[in-house]
Amino acid sequence: MAYGSEGAGGSAGNDLWASATIEPGREGIVEVGGYEGLPLGAGSVLTLTAPAKARVTGAPFTALGYRGEVALGGSSATYTFEGTSTSAAPEREAMGKGRTFPFVLSVPPDAEPGTRLPDCALILRDANGTVRQRGTCTVTVGLPQPTLDRPQSGVPLSTTPRTSGTAYPGAQVTVRDALEEEVCTTTAAPDSTWSCVPGRTLPPGAGRLQATATLNGVSAMSEQIHITVARSTGGR
Repeated sequence: MAYGSEGAGGSAGNDLWASATIEPGREGIVEVGGYEGLPLGAGSVLTLTAPAKARVTGAPFTALGYRGEVALGGSSATYTFEGTSTSAAPEREAMGKGRTFPFVLSVPPDAEPGTRLPDCALILRDANGTVRQRGTCTVTVGLPQPTLDRPQSGVPLSTTPRTSGTAYPGAQVTVRDALEEEVCTTTAAPDSTWSCVPGRTLPPGAGRLQATATLNGVSAMSEQIHITVARSTGGR
C-alpha cells in the first residue's frame, strides 16, 4: 500500500484493497495495499475499520516513522506517518509504492465458514484530514483444518482400512491417496467426528492418505499420513 495524493488533474489510482481468510476463533493478518500515487507527508493516516463481528487486535508494522494504533475495543486501527528527520528525502519514507501495511484481525468463534464479513473499510487521509483514497477489504471466514486420526502410520493395514477423524460439523470430508484419487467421502457429524471405508481396495505397499474438508466454498486439508497396505483382504 502506498500513501499518495492525486496531484493536479491527476488520478488517485486504484482503490485500496486487502483480503484474508481467517478461521473462526482465530487471528489473521490483513495486508493493505493498492495505492501507488504521489506520497503524502507527515500526518497522513491510513485507517482500517473492522468488518462486522470481527475486531482489530494489532497494527504490527514497525518501519521508521510510522505509528500504529488500535482503537479501544478493536473497531478500527490506524497507521500514521510521522516522518523522520534522519532521511534526506522524508517523502520517500511515506507510504511508498509496493509497500503493504498489516493489520491483525480476530474472527469470532461462532462465525460461519465460507461467509464474508461485511463492512470492512479502508480510508487514506492527508495531514489536513482530506480523503485521498478509499477501499474495501474482504475477510472470508475460513474452515478449520480437519484431522485424519485413523489409520495410524506404521501399522500394516488391510486393503480397505476404515478412516476417521474430526472436521467442522456439516463439512464434506474426502480422503484421497498419493495420486489424488478419491478413497472415500462422508459428512462430519454434529460432534465433529467422521469416518468412512474405501469403496475400492487400496494397492498393497507404501502409500499416503490425506483428508480434505469442504463447506460453503472453502476448504482445508489435514496432514498427510504414510501407510503400508498388506496383501490381505477385509477391514481393519
